[in-house]
Amino acid sequence: MGLLTSILLYQIKRGLKIKEGSMDGGDFSPLKRFVIAKRKISTVFEHLLEYVKEGSEFVQDTCRSEDLAQIASEDQLKQIQSYTGKLAVIKEVLARRHMKVAFFGRTSNGKSTVINAMLRDRVLPSGIGHTTNCFLSVEGTDEDKAFLTTEGSEEEKSIKTVNQLAHALHMDESLDAGCLVKVFWPKTKCALLRDDLVLVDSPGTDVTTQLDSWIDKFCLDADVFVLVANSESTLMNTEKHFFHKVNERLSKPNIFILNNRWDASASEPEYMEDVRKQHTDRCVSFLVEELKVVDWQQAPNRIFFVSAKEVLNSRMQRAQGMPETGGALAEGFQERLKEFQSFERTFEECISQSAVKTKFEQHTFRAKQITETVKSIMDAINIASAEKRVHSLEEREYQADRLEFVRNQLNLLTDDIKKRIKAVTEQVEDKVSNAMAEEICRVSVLVDEFHADFHPSPQVLKLYKSELLTHLEEGMGKNLAFRCSDAISASVQTSQKDMIDCVLPLLPPAVQSQLHMLIPSRRFDLSYDLNCSSLCTDFQENIEFQFSLGWTAVVNRFLGPANAQRALMLVNQNLQAPCSVATTPAASTPAGPRPQEGTVSQEELMLSMASGLASLTSRTSMSMVIVGGVVWRGVGWRLIALSMSLYGLLYLYEKLTWTTKAKERAFKKQFVDYATEKLQMIVSFTSANCSHQVQQEMAATFARLSQQVDQTQRELEGDISRLTANIQRLETVQSRSKSLRHKATELETQLDSFTDEYLHPSQ
Repeated sequence: MGLLTSILLYQIKRGLKIKEGSMDGGDFSPLKRFVIAKRKISTVFEHLLEYVKEGSEFVQDTCRSEDLAQIASEDQLKQIQSYTGKLAVIKEVLARRHMKVAFFGRTSNGKSTVINAMLRDRVLPSGIGHTTNCFLSVEGTDEDKAFLTTEGSEEEKSIKTVNQLAHALHMDESLDAGCLVKVFWPKTKCALLRDDLVLVDSPGTDVTTQLDSWIDKFCLDADVFVLVANSESTLMNTEKHFFHKVNERLSKPNIFILNNRWDASASEPEYMEDVRKQHTDRCVSFLVEELKVVDWQQAPNRIFFVSAKEVLNSRMQRAQGMPETGGALAEGFQERLKEFQSFERTFEECISQSAVKTKFEQHTFRAKQITETVKSIMDAINIASAEKRVHSLEEREYQADRLEFVRNQLNLLTDDIKKRIKAVTEQVEDKVSNAMAEEICRVSVLVDEFHADFHPSPQVLKLYKSELLTHLEEGMGKNLAFRCSDAISASVQTSQKDMIDCVLPLLPPAVQSQLHMLIPSRRFDLSYDLNCSSLCTDFQENIEFQFSLGWTAVVNRFLGPANAQRALMLVNQNLQAPCSVATTPAASTPAGPRPQEGTVSQEELMLSMASGLASLTSRTSMSMVIVGGVVWRGVGWRLIALSMSLYGLLYLYEKLTWTTKAKERAFKKQFVDYATEKLQMIVSFTSANCSHQVQQEMAATFARLSQQVDQTQRELEGDISRLTANIQRLETVQSRSKSLRHKATELETQLDSFTDEYLHPSQ
């Protein structure tokens, strides 16, 4: 009794729905829901694919950049790149997605007629002699012509009528029960096919035992199954067996049961309700107890009693402008028509909801996973870039502080080093000056130590002089080096070491460890460069014999070399006048005795010489000459003769002792006097030259150290510039990762909205 009440309530409810649909004009079809949902999810996946491509390019640029190392990994890149291919495949799959309903039943139960009735036209061959011998799928095409394609071939075979289709199916011997023929019918001729709906007609379940292959090939993607049963008989085991197998492969498939040919009940109206109840009980039991796909309350909503042939004929008549109820129709046609319309409405609602869920739910879930993963990758990149940016900012600040420190310290160090170099050079100048003064005093020792073959001949004398100059320069150089070089070199090395110690903190560790290679330690040797050969080039020796009591020697002894030279010049001038008088002709002189004239001339000559000498010497010398003259007059010529003899003997002795050795001693003495005078002139120049060498050496060392510091400054400036550019790139990465993350959030919102609207509308 409860089951009957449920059926009656359902019939009333269906009648109200049909009435409401007719009142609304029946323009809106539940199938549109799938079309709209497909369009929306396709748009979302299109945006998602573009987003993943953009994210993939971003991750690739970040990953492959040397300056952005360790921000994005190769694993992240591979992961997001894999999503690009997967989303492209899903996008193509979604574009091909459609709602699919499969009609099954025994042979000649009217499956093709039910499909034609739903399509409101004779699309598939049906009736006596037109049993379907293979699977037929009917779907819409945007073309104006109908055509079909067979399995394994993409050739489009044109068909214009149902008879041509039936003929093509029967003439193709290669078609068997497991083959699929796709029929493409213009959407302009059938409204039902405009909404991505595919209707699949099948051979009878009683013609084959290959049910498993049928299910694998044609049923796994079906959204609704329609069991077309014959109301003139009960459900057969072959039909039940097939759906049991379907139920094993699919989780709670949507199954509708159409009891076709219900118009036969009009001939026995008194048994109609009993037969209907009997069929309903068996179908409900099959759906609830055997298949367990619905509960007791939902089962009656899946069972219908129709006459597909009547519905097809009436709809075709209406399409031709004739009365819908025209022709020979059995009694109760309107109720059967409403039942068929109720089936269509319920079927459309069911398949729309089911198809949206089965076709899009898994992809939507997958899209959420991909979006969440990509968003997490963007978050990771954002965090990594932020951390690296903070590190780079700290590093840049440290490098800037170090650069400022290096510049300030270098300026202070430069002033200090200049003062230190000045102090050292002054010390060197004083030390060299003092040492050279002492060595000048020892020139005679160096000259005496020189031994070589001496001869007064010009060639030998020239060679001797050259060797002596070389000996003097080498000797003084060695002595100066012994006195100064070690101390000066130690002072220079100490100063250089102090420079290095001062500069070392300004250099990076790598340069500090290699500084001994960049600035090698070496001994500094002074070059004194006395250049004696040029210094003594004007030296003129005088190794001619000079009598110690000779006129020239006496004058030199009393007057000195300079005054003696002037005095001798005056004497020569005075001597020229008497000589000119003595050489005049004899006729011009007065007559007189010659001895007296000779005596007078000698006395005059002596007096002239004495007067000349007196004019150039001091008063004491003049007095001695006068006394000598008085003595000469008082003593007489004997004493003069004796003196002259002694004078001659002395002259002869000195002449005989004037040997080559004596000449060499005289040469060396003259050279010592001359060299001492010349060397004293270059003391200040030589000491200044040595201090300049020390200054150059220390300045060169500091210059090399300064070059290393300058290189360090350039490297610091380069590091700061690189860090600044890197910070800018990291900021760009942060900004772009945030933007991509926001896009992921927007896509998640769209997916959530799609889920709430289409997948879980009741939530």
